[in-house]
Amino acid sequence: MNRRNALLATLSLSTIFLAEETAHLSEAHAAAPGEMPFDAGTVREAARALANAPYKAPGESLPGPLSDLSYDQYRNIRFRPDQARWRPEGLPFQMQMFHRGFLYKPRVEMFEVSEGIARPIPYSPDLFNFQDVPRAPNEDLGFAGFRLHGPINRLDYYDEICAFLGASYFRALGKGQIYGLSARGLALNTADAKGEEFPLFRSFWVEKPREGVNAITVHALLDSPSCAAAFRFAIRPGVTTVFDVESTVFPRTDITTVGVAPLTSMFWFSPLNSTGRDDWRPAVHDSDGLLMLTGRGERIWRSLNNPRDLQISVFGDVNPRGFGLMQRRRDFHSYEDLEARYEKRPSLWIEPIGDWGEGAVHLIEIPTNSEIHDNTVAFWRPKDPLKAKGEYRYTFRMHWCSEAPVDPAIGRITSARSGAGPQQGTRYVVLDAEGGALRDLPADATPRLLVTSSQGEIRNPVAYRNPETNGWRIAFELAPGDARSIELRAELKGGPAALAETWLYRWTA
Repeated sequence: MNRRNALLATLSLSTIFLAEETAHLSEAHAAAPGEMPFDAGTVREAARALANAPYKAPGESLPGPLSDLSYDQYRNIRFRPDQARWRPEGLPFQMQMFHRGFLYKPRVEMFEVSEGIARPIPYSPDLFNFQDVPRAPNEDLGFAGFRLHGPINRLDYYDEICAFLGASYFRALGKGQIYGLSARGLALNTADAKGEEFPLFRSFWVEKPREGVNAITVHALLDSPSCAAAFRFAIRPGVTTVFDVESTVFPRTDITTVGVAPLTSMFWFSPLNSTGRDDWRPAVHDSDGLLMLTGRGERIWRSLNNPRDLQISVFGDVNPRGFGLMQRRRDFHSYEDLEARYEKRPSLWIEPIGDWGEGAVHLIEIPTNSEIHDNTVAFWRPKDPLKAKGEYRYTFRMHWCSEAPVDPAIGRITSARSGAGPQQGTRYVVLDAEGGALRDLPADATPRLLVTSSQGEIRNPVAYRNPETNGWRIAFELAPGDARSIELRAELKGGPAALAETWLYRWTA
């Protein structure tokens, strides 16, 4: 949570604070106090009604000292575990709430759904411990978000599984992992000169878990000046925690810069691009690559960069099979950090369900000089704009995992390094690929290596066995000349078939 707080602190507060009290719900819900009927279409109808009304800018009113909390003060408001929802019933999940304050001032309406009825979850200051912070008054302040707990690591302990807090951000964990990258409900105008728009989750409806069922369903209502949207998350925790997501977007205006299934992560440096980083660790990142499985079946590994200037990469595709930000190196010695434990951060793989049509995966790399900022964003953008008064559905599966569930017959790019080349001004690049078809190549095999660059010159490309990994090593020299930015591509083939992922990288001076 620390780094996300630091990141959100850099955002314009007026764009992320939620609407005022309960009045910002659709008329259909605002007219029904207390309990209300709920079915699969309730939130979708609420989003449609919201999109047909003018957008109401969010308020942020909080009483007294709660209106100006520091980060440390906010962290000292803690939900009491003995008050966790469903705890007395011994169900597979428990729910805890986040208090409002600091960057999380907007009120988020919370409902529990059981047997077709949605009931408001009442706020009380008695749900929280206020350490070194004045106790909240006895009035209905509402909540900022929530988190779900369950026995994911041990059968006798309810660990945190996922959290929804701040704008439309949420995070989740697989077994044995710690929080790293985040997802969002929707991205709008990311890296656009006119400024990013941050949609907000206004309300959540959480279905009461059932005894003996390791799954829970969350419904969410999203709103922003440009659109409203309905989400359904079916969450199944495990070694890989899976979210089955159904989303429907209702634009208020034409939207040309939408990002579907957006991911946000941190990349500071790695052995591929550590120039100028005076740090004792060999690598610092939550994710080190963008993995893509294209509609035509090509698997691409794009190593991440921390460039000097903002960089946007666009990978055109039709009906993509998957994309995600991966943390591929899983050994402690790749990072040597006993506190951050970057080797335990989750990867997040997006698997589209159905046809998404023509569009592109966008990768945005923002310069950073520290590890406290999330500076890497990836999402899908459809080719055609979303039209006002339209309705657009996107269904996908999110895998919070250690490694993406892709064909193991294709070798994986497991490391990428670079350093000074043999001649002044050149760079020496070394890649390692392992597994799949590479593991079973006969002793006399000679794979075909293809290395290309958009500018500059590639010299002495070579591929040879790596006996330490039972894989293959690729090495080449790059002479950039006067180029300031170069697109690199490396492929290892056995005849026409790929033996390993296609490696891409944008080298910048």
